[in-house]
Amino acid sequence: MDVSVARAGWVGLAFLAGALPWAVWLGRLRGVDVRLVGDGNPGTVNAWRVGGWRLGLPVLALDVLKGAVPVAVARHDWGWQGGWLAAVALAPLLGHIFSPLLRGRGGKGLATSLGVWTALTGAEGPLAYGGGLTAGLLLRLRDGWKVACGLLTLLALLALRGGSLALLAVWLGTASLLLWGYRRDLRYPPWQRP
Repeated sequence: MDVSVARAGWVGLAFLAGALPWAVWLGRLRGVDVRLVGDGNPGTVNAWRVGGWRLGLPVLALDVLKGAVPVAVARHDWGWQGGWLAAVALAPLLGHIFSPLLRGRGGKGLATSLGVWTALTGAEGPLAYGGGLTAGLLLRLRDGWKVACGLLTLLALLALRGGSLALLAVWLGTASLLLWGYRRDLRYPPWQRP
């Protein structure tokens, strides 16, 4: 089999892994629809809102893993770099956000992006990302602005580490997708409450 075909197949599987709507499925097992609370997003935060840590924690773990596993295998086991690495890193995010299993109405991708960045940078990326999110939380920013803080601290880490073009491309794709997901929040000033 041609290497490009095999790689394209793995990118497709990474997309399908991202498309698995764990919050919806595990919520149904508990008799709830996570899309009926908050902003209607079928993701980790709404799973936590509806079912507390008993639903939120498993959803968080599965959403992180569906981003981390395909990227970790491609990068660490198979040595992917460059454009193929960027493609496999963005595929789970695209699958999560535009899940064909939910008619294109997936989650915002925050937990899945944490998994992707864990596979790409080890603990450094999620710590920087989480540090920015925490700073936004302490400043009492709206959710979209918290995510923007996390993305900026992740970019600062990549700049300090001399991140490759592939990592910068993944950051740009991640930022575009997450900021699009939080676009309603970003229409308001950072501290304004709806």
